[in-house]
Amino acid sequence: MSEEHASGTGRLLTGVAWSALLVALWLWGRDITEVPMASAPTTGDVAAVGRPERVLPPAHDPLPGARPASLAVPALNVRAAPVEAHGLTRQGAVEPPPYGRPGAVSWYRAGPEPGSAGAAVLVGHLDTERAPAVFHRLGTLGPGETVEVARADGSTAEFTVEDVAVHTKDGFDPAKVYGQRRRDRAELRLITCGGDYDPERRTYSANIVVSAYLTGTRDTAETTDTGRA
Repeated sequence: MSEEHASGTGRLLTGVAWSALLVALWLWGRDITEVPMASAPTTGDVAAVGRPERVLPPAHDPLPGARPASLAVPALNVRAAPVEAHGLTRQGAVEPPPYGRPGAVSWYRAGPEPGSAGAAVLVGHLDTERAPAVFHRLGTLGPGETVEVARADGSTAEFTVEDVAVHTKDGFDPAKVYGQRRRDRAELRLITCGGDYDPERRTYSANIVVSAYLTGTRDTAETTDTGRA
């Protein structure tokens, strides 16, 4: 929420929204469909497994609420991917971006804004029938990598990846996957499909989940001006 201090009613609504989010993400994790291109990966192995442990930076204090505008993941060569605010589908799942916009990312608008307190959720497609989508290489991220979210207030929230995991859709635990790990942090989840593709059900067997937390912030406008100089 954008208000500095939520009222009792506000806290209740936040709790209701979070409960709805957990149910929606459970449905999204089990029922979202993808149509893989011919060269799409067929396993959900995370390349980060086996990498040496890195010392991660301390968390930055949460920022005031502001809508996300774009996403950058330098290690994946994702630059200024547009972020769209979405709610739930008629089936109760988190609505992903349309397949016609495979480079876009969906932010669950009933949850926290990226950079504010809580665990914000961004979802994106793995691929389409013709080409890789925005999160095609999401599973190759590792701890210590950077994720940046440009926000509507002119700031950029800088996140550090904490871990990358593959969660099978059987026994999917939304509270464990999407729940905030530390109450004093601003956290981020990036989610896409992974695992094996079932052509009959038109769905993957797992989800790749990247967990990150806020470690810095900068003024987007100043950075842009400097880059043009």
